[in-house]
Order: sequence, then C-alpha cells, then structure tokens
Amino acid sequence: RAKPQSWWLFCVSPPLQYLTMRPPPRRCKESNVIRKLMNREICRSGARAFMQTGAQEKFKNFGLQGELDTHDPDASKLSLHFLLKRSKIVEIVAAKDIIFALASSGVCVAFARDKSNQRLCFLNTSSEEVIRSLFYNKSNNSIITVSVYNHDNFSSLNCRSTPLEYIRKRDPAAGFPLFESESLRWPGFVEFDDVNGKVLTYSATDRIYKVWDLKNYTHLYSISDKSIHEIKISPGIMLLIYQKASNGGHVPLKILSIENGDVLQSFKHQLHRSKKIDFIEQFNEKLLVKQDTESLQIVDVRDGDRTEVMCTQFMTPSAFIFLYENQLFLTFRQRNVSVWNFRGEKVTSFEDHTLWHPDCNTNNIYITSHQDLIISYCKSRDNKARDSRDLGSINVSNILNGKCIAKIRCNDSSRPTQMALEDVTALFYNEERNEIYTGNKDGRVHIWSN
Repeated sequence: RAKPQSWWLFCVSPPLQYLTMRPPPRRCKESNVIRKLMNREICRSGARAFMQTGAQEKFKNFGLQGELDTHDPDASKLSLHFLLKRSKIVEIVAAKDIIFALASSGVCVAFARDKSNQRLCFLNTSSEEVIRSLFYNKSNNSIITVSVYNHDNFSSLNCRSTPLEYIRKRDPAAGFPLFESESLRWPGFVEFDDVNGKVLTYSATDRIYKVWDLKNYTHLYSISDKSIHEIKISPGIMLLIYQKASNGGHVPLKILSIENGDVLQSFKHQLHRSKKIDFIEQFNEKLLVKQDTESLQIVDVRDGDRTEVMCTQFMTPSAFIFLYENQLFLTFRQRNVSVWNFRGEKVTSFEDHTLWHPDCNTNNIYITSHQDLIISYCKSRDNKARDSRDLGSINVSNILNGKCIAKIRCNDSSRPTQMALEDVTALFYNEERNEIYTGNKDGRVHIWSN
C-alpha cells in the first residue's frame, strides 16, 4: 500500500552572471551545511538536487552495527516447539523503539532497540500459535498479529491487537482478539489499509465482506454480493470486480466510497472473450486491465479515455506498487524494477537495482514515505569478497531518475559483514532512526547504520 504523501519543490533561477574571469564556484562538492543550503536556493536543479544530496549523506558510511537472534536454545522451557530449529526471517517491522522479527516457523520476537538490544518477549501466546504476518497500527500504537492454530489444523486466521506498552512490559498476553464474529477460514482473508484507516475482512462461510475502522475496530458496513470476484482498495475508494459475463465478453465493475460503501459508479469493461485476465488494478481514476498476450489498457473511468501499451513493451509483472503522490507505479518482473506513468510510458530504468530474489514481495523491498527511494537486497555487480560465495548488496536507488545513491556491500574480509549480507530474506528501513534491518536464513536480524 501507498506511503504518506509528500511534495516536491522545484525552483527556477536565472543564470548566474560572473563579472570576472574566475571559474564558476563548484556546486555540491562542499561538505559544510551553509554551502549546501545556499546551493539548494540558487542551483538550477533546486530543492530536488538538495534532497538527493541529503539522501546520499543520510546513507553515507552505513555499516553493520549489531545482531539480534530469534533462535532460543532453551526453547523447550518455553513450550514453543518450533523454536528448536533455526528458520529464516520472513518479515521485519519497526514500531517506535521496538523491532519485531517474524520467522517462517511462525515464531515472532520483539526486541528493544536501545543500547542493550535485548529480547523483550515472544508474541506467541501459546505453543499452538503460528504467527503468519504482522501489521503496525500507527493510529493506536499497537502491533497486530495474524495467526493460525494447530487445534483447527491451521485453517483459520486469528487477529490479535497488542498495545506497544504491553510489549515493553513483556506482557503480550494482555492484547485482545479482533474480528471474533468473522469466520476467516480459507479462502477468507483480512486486509489492513493504513492509507484509508480501514480493515477489510471476507468471511468465506457467509460470503460477506465487511469494512472496519482501523483505529477502534468498529464495524462500519457490509457488502453482501456473491458474484464479487475480488476487491481492490485505493485512496478513498474500492473497486469491486465481478465474475466475467457468461459469454466472456465483459467484466462488470463498481466503484464504492470506502467511507460509507455508497456506489459512485457502475460500468462494464469489454474483454477478449477467449483470453484470461492477467490483472485488473485501480489507481484513483485510472483502471489498468491486462489480458494474456494482449496490450495493457489504461482507462480513465471518468470519461472512458483509453491508452494502450503493446504487450511487447509491457509484460505482465509479478507485483505492483502504486506511488500515489507521484502519480506513478512500480512494476516487478523477475528481478527487474521499472517505473511507469499513466500515459503508458516507462519513465525510469534503474542503473543498479537488480533484485536478488526473483519472487518479489514487499517484505524484502522498502519504499520511503516520500516515495522517492527504494531500498532492496540486490545482486552485487562488483562483489570483491575474497571467498567464492556470491554475496548480495543492499542498494538504495532514486525512484525518479534510477540512480543508485548508496550501497551496503562487503568491501573487506570481515566475517560478520559477509555473513550478514549472505541470504538476506527480509528487509526494513526505520526512517525515524535512519537504520536498515535485514534478516537472514538463520533467523538473525542485522542492524545497519552510520
């Protein structure tokens, strides 16, 4: 989902006039703050160049600062049998002064991010609980866990909210369950939307969608329509995608207000009868539709204006990330990242941002809140490790121009750094503390900072 909005500031200055034959002053070379502030005001690239320079300074000299371990050799004392073996980190979330690390085994550990980096507690409240995902609810300073349990054969999702104050007190059992009235057995689901401050649940038993307030978890309204195939959420609206028409010639669509569920628009989108739908996505007033071996269609739902991008230019990606403030979207295909606008133009190709993992997911990619930087675990072009292992690097790239502004890599024979950059499975950037956290296949979390 999208991050908070931001504004770009551009300034246009007249050409500088030099009254003597002295060479023009150097720009962006000086290290003192006053010179950089002056350059921001008078240089032609203005604040945008200053922001990029600031980003480069922010990630300058990043190095390994610490290690956290989710594995506990005394697991038998905790009755958490899945702690007996190490397992890879699949998700990392930072909330205030706490780091949460979730392993593929289902164990979730909370660490205090201070000088001690001590383990606060396990979020698993019983030996049967397997935690599958985390969500930090900023609106009420709590961590939400989505879990399954052994007693029902791990078939139903169970949500639990625990205020951060109880995590600090090492009392995760003080949390409370959410959405107990809903049967979230597969294919039921729960989706947390921090942009609109809503939660969407789907109960497969009665086939009802419900929308809840994210701050206090009160039920707002229900959508009961058995012909709905999928729901997509955008800022302020929801797109209801129905089952294809019996003749396959079109798909019915509805746009609803996410605040109260009122229908804002109903329409049909024409399809090629014999082609499967690769995806249908909604971005504000833009509808993106792609069918197998067909062109991408970008439709303005207000007036029906349509743009087509040939399938040879736009191949079906494995994932999207919409950048709402910048009116752009990222696509991920195999290990490549691209940036597109809604005129169907590819606006950015990254110079050095080849992802390590071909199966992209948001747990090993981070987009900053200003939507200007992407941080990922990447294939390293200039690996200089002295051994034969293929180490990756943590790359920080500018989304708008594709430039790689910083890279964390192993430039020496340091054993801890080599191990930390080997088999990175999860990544998170803490913007408040300017720290990057990475997890690996051994269940360890590494802290990178300057």
